[in-house]
Amino acid sequence: MNEFKKILFPVDLSKTSGKIVSHVQMMVEKFDAELHLLFVARVLNHYQGMYVDVVAINQFEKSVVTGATKRLEEFKNEHFKSVSIVKAEVVTGDISNQILKYIVEKEIDLIILGTHGRKGLEKIVFGSVAERISKISPVPVMLINPYRKVSDVHI
Repeated sequence: MNEFKKILFPVDLSKTSGKIVSHVQMMVEKFDAELHLLFVARVLNHYQGMYVDVVAINQFEKSVVTGATKRLEEFKNEHFKSVSIVKAEVVTGDISNQILKYIVEKEIDLIILGTHGRKGLEKIVFGSVAERISKISPVPVMLINPYRKVSDVHI
């Protein structure tokens, strides 16, 4: 059996992230693993083609990173005080690409991702980070739908 010594929990800092914490804590404790929290701030350079001021875009991105760094630290302290090793990082870029890059660079053994359960047009428009990561991740992926209960399953 593989040992999971480094577990990555990418968060979007929404309510969804908090709903998955108990699962992450359980896996970290079970394997006595190092926990990595990652927030990926989307880059907004695609707005440059719409005559949006590059300086304004860069300033906004910088503000997002600063705010996300502070909020990620709060999230870490709020939910993972009992975990001995927690590393938190904010990066910018395409969410899926940055998660995959982080997995390789930090030699992650397991990734735990929440799903948002998007369907139809919303899924087409926003895509699915969880779906993409689960298909091409070089390490095992644990997907958790925080909004489903066993009683919701109809076969």
